[in-house]
Amino acid sequence: MRCKGMLILLLAVTLFVQTGYSDEVKFTNGNSLTGKIVQLTDGKLVFNSDVSGKITAELSNIQTLNSDEAIIVNLKDGTGFNQKILASSAGKFFIEGSDAIGAQEFNVADIVSINPPVPKWTGDMSAGLTSTHGNTKARSITGSAKLKKRTDKDRTTISADYAKTTQEDQVTGQDESIEDWWKAKAKYDYFFSKKMYGYIDTRYEKDAVAELDRRVTVGGGGGYQWIESDNMNFSTELGLASLYEKFDNQTSSNSEISFQLGYNFDKKLRKNLSFIHELTYYPAIDKFSDYYLTTTGELRANFTETFFVNFKTIIDYDATPAIGAHKTDLKYFLGLGFSF
Repeated sequence: MRCKGMLILLLAVTLFVQTGYSDEVKFTNGNSLTGKIVQLTDGKLVFNSDVSGKITAELSNIQTLNSDEAIIVNLKDGTGFNQKILASSAGKFFIEGSDAIGAQEFNVADIVSINPPVPKWTGDMSAGLTSTHGNTKARSITGSAKLKKRTDKDRTTISADYAKTTQEDQVTGQDESIEDWWKAKAKYDYFFSKKMYGYIDTRYEKDAVAELDRRVTVGGGGGYQWIESDNMNFSTELGLASLYEKFDNQTSSNSEISFQLGYNFDKKLRKNLSFIHELTYYPAIDKFSDYYLTTTGELRANFTETFFVNFKTIIDYDATPAIGAHKTDLKYFLGLGFSF
């Protein structure tokens, strides 16, 4: 019985020690918290405190930290490891090493991320449908889709827009297309630093009503990410592009090298309301008055975390359009969509 009692006591002590031990964060003001390190991104540490619950702390306010199990840590110089970290002197921390290697010391300020989320594709899709009957018989369908993936080093974006409207001729009774176009874009950004990046992109467009058989642009250059956050993003870009145009009512095509200037901007105006705007300008190198410009503006209102309604405008301006076509095309979307 005595041996059995000792065994129960030993198990109880072991369980107490295991459950009592936890991660610890020491702050520059002298305070400390115990609990569990969740992750660190964008200079902010998410920590599950035993006393205060989930909190967020600025990395600049952390003196040192300790983990009771291996965590993924990435540093500014590209160093990465998946090991326990041990508290050290002010502004420092160790990583646990083998007896042969020993423990290695690093600066807390050099931490870029801890347990970063696995990069994944995100996106949204929206569509609109209109049918009119009576004095005017018309049908319209519009659609938009966008996919995006962001990692610490790069960003990939793919998007597409489509619209088709048919209207019955009151004399002949035949349906005729008054709008029939689509466009697609793919872009890849590689970040050399937190702000500076290089990019390559391509666009493909068709517009049957504007006699545009195809417009193809392939470009590349550099960009600067001025702001990147959950509430607002803003970047500017400068590069070169090859622009090719072929029109249905012309035998010759147009091919030229142009500059490529643009910006991308989005901002949360309210909790459930966002504004998105982007613009790209392609002036020909040998003749600035010959240019193509495309810009998009969108208001998006979320009524759940997943579903939204949006109003979107696309303006395309071609200084040298097809014969008989207008230089400016103005397109409107009103749709219902979901994000994922």
